[in-house]
Amino acid sequence: MNRGKLIIPKRLQKKFQEEKQEPKKPQETSLEKMPEPTGWRILILPYKGQGKTEGGVHLPDQTVEREALATVCGYVLKVGPLAYKDPIKFGESYNPWCKEKDWVIFGRYAGSRFKIEGGEVRLLNDDEILATINNPEDILHI
Repeated sequence: MNRGKLIIPKRLQKKFQEEKQEPKKPQETSLEKMPEPTGWRILILPYKGQGKTEGGVHLPDQTVEREALATVCGYVLKVGPLAYKDPIKFGESYNPWCKEKDWVIFGRYAGSRFKIEGGEVRLLNDDEILATINNPEDILHI
């Protein structure tokens, strides 16, 4: 008998580790299938959320989809070749507002939406990015 030592079953350890993972990012192979943004456009993958509440209640697929449509967070997949290079809008010594693999905030109705396998992506203009964030779960709530 082990006294004073807490033994956690492996299935609970695995579940705890899964809950502590960072938000999932798209696989690189699916990134190759995405269109290349032209000009000053940025390709964004809207954040879908975890599919359950903080208390562990699983949300119906319809609710998750509705939240994804209304989200204002996304993951930058690709940046067009002219993004942030307009000296009139961004000044001569510009610093890009975002880059690939950043999490960003944008306007709810910003950009053009189109369906892809497994969801939806958006094409936004470079000046429609409002802020960058570290983790989209820090600002989302249901």
